[in-house]
Amino acid sequence: MQLKFAAQWLLAVAVEHSLANDLNLQQLEKRAALAYSEPFYPSPWMNPEADGWAEAYAKAREFVSQLTLLEKVNLTTGVGWGAEQCVGQVGAIPRLGLRSLCMHDSPLGIRGTDFNSAFPSGQTVAATFDRGLMYRRGYAMGKEAKGKGVDVLLGPVAGPLGRAPAGGRNWEGFSPDPVLTGVGMAETIKGIQDAGTIACAKHFIGNEQEHFRQVGESQGYGFDITETLSSNIDDKTMHELYLWPFVDAVRAGVGSVMCSYQQVNNSYGCQNSKLMNGLLKAELGFQGFVMSDWQAQHTGAASAVAGLDMTMPGDTVFNSGLSYWGANLTLAVLNGTVPAYRLDDMAMRIMAAFFKVNKKVDELEPINFSFWTLDTYGPIHWAAGKDYQQINWHVDVRADHGNLIRDIGAKGTVLLKNTGSLPLKKPKFVAVIGEDAGSNPKGPNGCADRGCDDGTAAMGWGSGTASFPYLVTPDAALQAQAVQDGSRYESILSNYAASQTKALVSQDNVTAIVFVNADSGEGFINVDGNIGDRKNLTLWKDGDALVKNVSSWCSNTIVVIHSPGPVLLTEWYDNPNITAILWAGFPGQESGNSITDVLYGKVNPAGRSPFTWGATREGYGADLLYKPNNGRDAPQQDFTEGVFIDYRYFDKANTSVIYEFGHGLSYTTFEYSNIKVEKPDHSSEYKPTTGKTSPAPTFGNYSTDLNDYVFPSDEFPYVYQYIYPYLNTTDPKKASADPHYGQTAEQFLPPHATDSSAQPYPRSSGKNSPGGNRQLYDVLYTITADIKNTGAIAGDEVPQLYVSLGGPDDPKIQLRDFDRIRIDPGQTATFRGTLTRRDLSNWDPAVQDWVISEHKKTAYVGRSSRKLDLSVELD
Repeated sequence: MQLKFAAQWLLAVAVEHSLANDLNLQQLEKRAALAYSEPFYPSPWMNPEADGWAEAYAKAREFVSQLTLLEKVNLTTGVGWGAEQCVGQVGAIPRLGLRSLCMHDSPLGIRGTDFNSAFPSGQTVAATFDRGLMYRRGYAMGKEAKGKGVDVLLGPVAGPLGRAPAGGRNWEGFSPDPVLTGVGMAETIKGIQDAGTIACAKHFIGNEQEHFRQVGESQGYGFDITETLSSNIDDKTMHELYLWPFVDAVRAGVGSVMCSYQQVNNSYGCQNSKLMNGLLKAELGFQGFVMSDWQAQHTGAASAVAGLDMTMPGDTVFNSGLSYWGANLTLAVLNGTVPAYRLDDMAMRIMAAFFKVNKKVDELEPINFSFWTLDTYGPIHWAAGKDYQQINWHVDVRADHGNLIRDIGAKGTVLLKNTGSLPLKKPKFVAVIGEDAGSNPKGPNGCADRGCDDGTAAMGWGSGTASFPYLVTPDAALQAQAVQDGSRYESILSNYAASQTKALVSQDNVTAIVFVNADSGEGFINVDGNIGDRKNLTLWKDGDALVKNVSSWCSNTIVVIHSPGPVLLTEWYDNPNITAILWAGFPGQESGNSITDVLYGKVNPAGRSPFTWGATREGYGADLLYKPNNGRDAPQQDFTEGVFIDYRYFDKANTSVIYEFGHGLSYTTFEYSNIKVEKPDHSSEYKPTTGKTSPAPTFGNYSTDLNDYVFPSDEFPYVYQYIYPYLNTTDPKKASADPHYGQTAEQFLPPHATDSSAQPYPRSSGKNSPGGNRQLYDVLYTITADIKNTGAIAGDEVPQLYVSLGGPDDPKIQLRDFDRIRIDPGQTATFRGTLTRRDLSNWDPAVQDWVISEHKKTAYVGRSSRKLDLSVELD
């Protein structure tokens, strides 16, 4: 975009980009030279005929049609940080029997409660390459959430996708491959929502590092910035990589999406109309609601028209008692700044998501816990210290989920190397070495939000965690197995007891198992200088030195790694004394039992690495931004690598890797043969979507008398810091506390922001089909291959289907399908994978649609991204 034209656009959309009213043209031109997010207005309204949403829409319309203006605002605005029991709640609608809706972490369990399960991380379940386990994990988490009274579970995660391996929250998601992540998202969402809880796909979008995600947090670490990081992503990369798994989430019927802290192309994620209005709601046809991340909202009316539907936790800054919405949203609708249909659509989306997973408003489980304390009694309004009563009922929601957790932990363990020492068969002498094998001396929950690296690492840190009901350590499980076998067993649970370790592992007949780890998490916690993101890709607490020392003293050394992604193995992985290496991810509460099952062959390993193990950090290409690079303004993180991250980059650079994406060994062997291509008799020609939506629906009139909206002090007392929809005065300027109050929408909102007329469908959209044009999901080819178990024991194999799109700017190969198949010794199974039109298409920024290029396409089937046994050209 030319600089002058860009500056004009910036003037038009200054509010969306959170620019102050007095910015001059020189400052605007400086911003225009940076990446830019073009506006998209108006915010699309719900489609009553959208696939999978018609019944929920009808119920929502019946409900919302009865609401007053104040009740609609109450439904969209959080009540404030610590104002109620959950990490986030909106106001109740008691007149119609709807209690306050509870939004609560996390993507691997229920945060800050008791008698709940601590599940494996998303990355660990991705390593199973097992759709069924992904679904069952989601269903179990959804059941536990529902049993606690949680209405919206804040997960699963596709942002971060995993652009850079040191990203702090990569473990919360699934994989840097968009297809594997997309499958993980879809199956998890279906599981959570089938269990009766609304899922929340987050963080939308480009949220790929913790550094500079929030201004206050960054300033607390000594970084002098005034705006958050901008992830600068081009249109093609956005569609072919980062948006891909969110498409699968929308197709799976996800009820909510959380917008992210950082900016995208210099517009904040939670007021970026291109992202929320253009991509998510118009192009993908998302019918649920968009909620802000906690304190990620920066404007009131501007964020509303840009597509935000719910603000969390409601206050502008934690415990400020102020809100961009609440009373300000009430005023904005009354004075016409925010059109009434936009508020109606916010309420409709929230209630449609509710009715998609619930039958009636008065049949919800009560909220039976408090995030703020485990005490049985305390103030229900925690921040205000008000209304002392029972707030925790200590409801046990775990059921038999420990068995599932143990199964996922074992099946997600990746056997990276094995020269014959595994599986263990009643070894004579087992020596377990390393802090990562043992307990945290402070207890498994001894560090708030798991914000330390003491003892074994079974999950990362931050809001994406859950409290452990117990934690089976590797030391405990392996010792129990050794006792059962009659083996000698000793453990040294320190990385620094060199002389004692040498004396132990140098003895005859010893099998030494070394446990090492790396850790990471969310940016509000700093662990040893790791501000959420990892500082490096090495093992923590001198883990590399521990491995090298033990393997120099013992010729049968087995290494087990718990980590949030790849670590550098270059200095020791090929040491002949290291007979096996396993990656066990973050396996949750059954950690020790899971790894013992694999080491002893109770589970034949079939986990596959959901990322690439490179030889150097530089080998990954993309990396994090650790220092501000734009003065005090928003740090600029340019995604110049495009779609080439992880294995795509290694293939493009033609560099060797230690262990490739999709790699994993077994205790048996498999042989691939007989690849075939099946093509449907008739495949329809792709037709771009045409036509227009209906006009924005209306839901009746409302009073414009400000006296009808003043706080009803005679009905109930005011709670300190609680966010209400009521005005505190009939003077609108005083009520808003906004020095610019009185400006009309036309004066400060972008063109068409309040337009209620019928709008054209984007040509790539699906009209009534969430996820885009339904023809994108036509199966164009079915690929089959035979897989024979040529070994002596039964095992699972994970055949992977890749495709080459053939263009000069395309990755060498891209994952498109996979399966996990159990095959008995000597038996042959048939793998069947499909290639849809989307799988074979590229995003064309010029026509704004998916197109199949004329380049030769080739399909591959194999056991990893660099072990592709079979190939076939596609017509």
